[in-house]
Amino acid sequence: MNILIDNKSGTPIYDQIYTQIKSQIISGSLSEDEMLPSIRGLAKDLRISFITTKRAYEELEKEGYIYTLPGKGCFVAAKNVELLREENLKKIEEHIDEIVKLAVSCDLSREELMEMIDFSLEEKK
Repeated sequence: MNILIDNKSGTPIYDQIYTQIKSQIISGSLSEDEMLPSIRGLAKDLRISFITTKRAYEELEKEGYIYTLPGKGCFVAAKNVELLREENLKKIEEHIDEIVKLAVSCDLSREELMEMIDFSLEEKK
């Protein structure tokens, strides 16, 4: 598992950890039932407070990305298909918002935009 902390970022450190682990789980870089580094071990490696890593792990567990076995550690949870679908829908919506902004700035009509989307979908078949 690879976590990089950007101290210059305005994003809280626990959120950076949470986001990076979540992304690695969703992408499959971390597989189901794979053991994560201990909270204290990760904190030591990143040179941050264990409370910060604990908060990130708690958020991941609350959202169903990881589970904890007392005395054994934290592990990647089985992928919830509905949870992954929701994540992807959220990403699609963000991309659509960006596409719409670009389309408006280029004075693209709805029909032209839909034609571009249809063309792109046809290429994927």
